[in-house]
Amino acid sequence: MTADRAVRVLIADDQQLVRDGLSLIMGLLDGVEVVDAVSDGLQAVRQAAALRPDVVLMDLHMPTLDGAAATRRICSELPDVHVLVLTTFAEDADLFPALQAGARGYLTKNATAEQIQRAITDVAAGRTHLEPDIQQRLVAAALSAPAAADPLAGLPDGLTTREVEVLRLVANGMSNTEIARSLVVSTATVKTHINHIFAKTGARDRGQAVRYAYEHGFGG
Repeated sequence: MTADRAVRVLIADDQQLVRDGLSLIMGLLDGVEVVDAVSDGLQAVRQAAALRPDVVLMDLHMPTLDGAAATRRICSELPDVHVLVLTTFAEDADLFPALQAGARGYLTKNATAEQIQRAITDVAAGRTHLEPDIQQRLVAAALSAPAAADPLAGLPDGLTTREVEVLRLVANGMSNTEIARSLVVSTATVKTHINHIFAKTGARDRGQAVRYAYEHGFGG
């Protein structure tokens, strides 16, 4: 991002009034461009993949896919897209899952235009935007939490977590096109994952892959 290019922002909030208000406010800010406004977390993931905004302004409580889950998917699949959480109150129980999922900061819904602009600028530049007390509590929570298990530990035949995710969807009867839509990737990417699954599991077709999935607890 350069100084002569506006920060491109995607808004995700299930309340029409909030979306309209934020779009209006940010439309008046220098150096900020709203590229879309969506009403749930799944739409946020899909539009983030399609539009590649600099920042997603993400509400935490939305239907279909909540803000923390949508944040995790965006941060995992679109590392150049940064998430800024939008919340009514800066409560630990709401904020921490989203921050741990990769969000770089938060805004409360009573933020001023100046605060919105500063937060968006910080996050777009790769900086965090957190109040000092939130930072301290987040660090304290991380230090007191038990060590996380290796997400790849225990997966059979060298399968990756992404391949297991694809395998689950195959076992649920989804086509490559449906899997691509669900994971917000191309059908070519899905085919590559399935070829890797076949090679690692020894499956010759989807039927054998489905049987493998159920034998290893990945079906249903």
